[in-house]
Amino acid sequence: MTTRRSARGYCLPELLVALALLGLVMAGALSILRASLAMYRWGAARVEAQQSARVALDRMVKELREAGYDPRAVGIAPVLVAEATRVVFQRDLDGDGVIDPTSERVAFLVRAGESVLRRDAGGGAQPIINDVRRLALTYLDRVGRATGDPAAVASIGIELAVGPVESPVVMETQVTLRNVTG
Repeated sequence: MTTRRSARGYCLPELLVALALLGLVMAGALSILRASLAMYRWGAARVEAQQSARVALDRMVKELREAGYDPRAVGIAPVLVAEATRVVFQRDLDGDGVIDPTSERVAFLVRAGESVLRRDAGGGAQPIINDVRRLALTYLDRVGRATGDPAAVASIGIELAVGPVESPVVMETQVTLRNVTG
């Protein structure tokens, strides 16, 4: 006995419905993938901004703590310029009693219209980090009052905002100058 199978296939409306459903599923999957990639990029940018800000703050803090280092006690002024987006300080690293402007006088600054934190030690302002949204320096005297007089600065507050404009990473710290006398 031989049985005969049905040779029935799919008709055009069934194929169109199946393709429409497949298209909807694929569109949903692609939109989820696109959103996931956008979140990954956002997270990666945020991590990079945090690392950059941390490196910059660590470097600034380390060098600012050396401000006014004066092993011969010749009276070196620790801070020369105390501005909102620029600080210039000096230290006698080689102990000869004379400040070499090409290695012992340092400035940290963000120029107007730029988004780059720079370090200038006499050889030109070299970039430290990019995507700086804000550098705010506040200067305090010995009793904690705000001051604009470079000779009265005993500590410096640093606020650094780095990263995308929509959600920058903001880090703050305060540095007490170790070598301030008086």
